[in-house]
Order: sequence, then C-alpha cells, then structure tokens
Amino acid sequence: MTGLGTAYFYACALLAVLGALGVVFSKNPIRSAMGLLMLILSVAGLFLSLHAQFLAAVQLIVYAGAVVILFLFVIMLLGPTAITSRDHAGLWSRAFGGSLFVLAGGSAIVAVSRAGVGGRATAALTAPDSAFGGIGAFGDILFSDAIVPFELSSALLMVAVVGAVAVARGRQGERTLSKSELDMARSALGAPEGATHSGVFSHESAGAQSLQASGASAPTEEPAR
Repeated sequence: MTGLGTAYFYACALLAVLGALGVVFSKNPIRSAMGLLMLILSVAGLFLSLHAQFLAAVQLIVYAGAVVILFLFVIMLLGPTAITSRDHAGLWSRAFGGSLFVLAGGSAIVAVSRAGVGGRATAALTAPDSAFGGIGAFGDILFSDAIVPFELSSALLMVAVVGAVAVARGRQGERTLSKSELDMARSALGAPEGATHSGVFSHESAGAQSLQASGASAPTEEPAR
C-alpha cells in the first residue's frame, strides 16, 4: 500500500469512528442520523480501497439511500424534538452491558495488535484477478458459502416488517381530539390557542391531559339510531 493509499485508509477509518461516536453520543436524532450517514459513506470508501466496487455501491444504495432516509422519515413523524422517557429502571443493566462490550472490544484490539507485532513475516499478497469485487464473483460467494447468513438477514428483515405492521395496526381505532376540543382545553388552562406541540401524536395526548386537568370529559359519539 502506497503512502497515499495509507492516508486514504486512515482518513476513512477516522471518519467512520467519528460518525459512530456521533450516532451514540448525539442527543439530537437528526445529528445522530447524519453521523450514521457519515459512517456509511466512510465504510463505502473502505470498500473502494479494497477494490470492492459492488459492495461500495450496495452500501450507498441500500444503507445511505434507504435506511437513513427511513430513519429521517421516522424522525419527521415523531418530531425532531421528541425525547425518550426518563425511566432509569434498566440503567444498571445497560451500563453493565456497555462496559462488558467495551471490555471485550478493547481486549480484541489488544490481542490483534500483539499478534501483529513480532509475528512471522507473511508472504506478499498477489494481485487480485480482474473479477475480484465484481458482480459475478460476489454472486458466486453470496449464493454458495454465504447463503445461510443471507437467508438469516432476509428473515430478520421480514420480522422487522411484521413488527412495523403490528405497531401501525395497534393505533387503529384510537379517537383523536378535534380542533375545537383542543382549543377549549387550552383556553381552560390559559394557554394560547395557537400553541403547538412537537410531534404528530403529542397534541392528542396533551389535549387529553388538558381536558383531564380542567375536569372536562371528552364527548363521546352517540350511537346510531
């Protein structure tokens, strides 16, 4: 690897690490999604350094062009200022799991670095053939040696789709408050009529809480005669 290739590798690796840290530590979901996008682009750059053009294209099309856009749609649906609940019930278990993961990752990095120092001199790698990284070579490996992980990933995506459909169907039948009911609840609490809340469903819960605090009950639908 030449000096320019080494600099390119370390630049992509540094950007990937920074993007991953941005995803984990960013409190703003939009910034977290942008960190994920930088991570995906950096990984695609690493694929290009390995002459895997097909994997780099799939990385950009599937992850940057589909997964990140899906995350942005979810963020737009929930609202960019939506925050998680302040439940600290599983704080110790999450801290223990994170510490265990960091310890295992650090031990693996130390083991790999020690194996590379003072080890046997390896033979120089031969130049890859022209089909390396292409669609034909990737398809041969995908449907021969990697067929089981490929089918497992398909099952995982199917489970995710079924879960999304189940969550969407669970919201059917819920009654939403009208604009007049929300204005009545806000006026009872002294809030301005034009006050808005972040998120798509937050105005319904806020209106229900306002009606409950003011002692008013939501009107029920009359049965059909």
